[in-house]
Amino acid sequence: MPTDPLSERLRLALVGRVRAVFNDAQSGEQPVPPSEEALFEKDSPIRMVHADVVGMMVGGIRGLLLQMLHPHALQGVLDHSNFRADMHGRLRRTARFIATTTFGHRDEAMQAIERVNRIHAKVGGTLPDGTPYSATDPRTLAWVHVAEATSFLAAYLRHVRPGMPGHEQDEYYRQFAVIARALGADPVPIDRNEAETIFRDLRSDLTTSPEAREIADLVLNQRPEGAPPAVQAMLGGEAVALLPPFARSMLGLERPGLSALPARAATWGMGKTLRWAFRQS
Repeated sequence: MPTDPLSERLRLALVGRVRAVFNDAQSGEQPVPPSEEALFEKDSPIRMVHADVVGMMVGGIRGLLLQMLHPHALQGVLDHSNFRADMHGRLRRTARFIATTTFGHRDEAMQAIERVNRIHAKVGGTLPDGTPYSATDPRTLAWVHVAEATSFLAAYLRHVRPGMPGHEQDEYYRQFAVIARALGADPVPIDRNEAETIFRDLRSDLTTSPEAREIADLVLNQRPEGAPPAVQAMLGGEAVALLPPFARSMLGLERPGLSALPARAATWGMGKTLRWAFRQS
C-alpha cells in the first residue's frame, strides 16, 4: 500500500522534533544508531522497554525523583553538576548514555560506561553533617540503578504493555544488571523479587531534605526550551502518580486525583502516536 505523502511528512516532522529534544543539534549530535552487535539482542526486553519514548520519559522523571532521596546521590548532583542551570542538558546526556548502552555497538557501549566510571572517580565530598560520600560507592550506585530500573519498567507496564509476561520482566532486570555491574553497583537485582527486596532494603538510606524537594520542583516545573507546558505537566503528573507513597510524602508531593485521568489518557495517546511515528509495533 503506497504511503500517503501528507501522513509521511507529518510522521517525519514528529520524529525530527522528538530527536531534537534528545540530541544536541548545535554540537552536531545525531541519534544513536541501533547496532546488530549491541550488548543486547534485537527485540529483547531491555531494548523493547528502552525504545518507548513516553515510557522512558515518565520512568526517567520517576527514577530521578527517587534518586534525589539518597543523600549521597543528591549531594553529588549539588556539588558536581550544573543541574539547576542546565537540567535539560543533564537529562539529555543520561538518555544518550542509556541509548548507547542499550542499542549502540558493544564497543561504544563499553566506552560510554568507562567514561562514566572515570567521571564518578572524581566525584566525592562530604555531606552537610560531615559524612564523606563518593560516586563510586557500590551501595549508592545500587540505589541509582534500582530506582531507574523499577521506574522504566513501571512506566512501560502502565503505558505500553500491561500484559508483559513475568519472565520477560525478569529478563529485563537480568539484562539491565549487565550495565549496573559494569558501573560498580552492588547489590544488583536480576529479577522482580530481587528488585523489590533491594528497593525495600535500601529505603533505610534515604532522607528527605529541602534540597531534594528543590530538585523535585525543578524536575517537575522547569520547562526545557521549546517543550510544550501541557506535555511536561502530563509526563510529570504520571511520574508522580507512579511514585511509592513514601517517596511522595518525603518530596512533599501529592498523588494526582481524578483530574489526572485525562492526563493519563493523553499520555497513552501520545505514546501511541510516537510509536506510529517511529514505526514501532
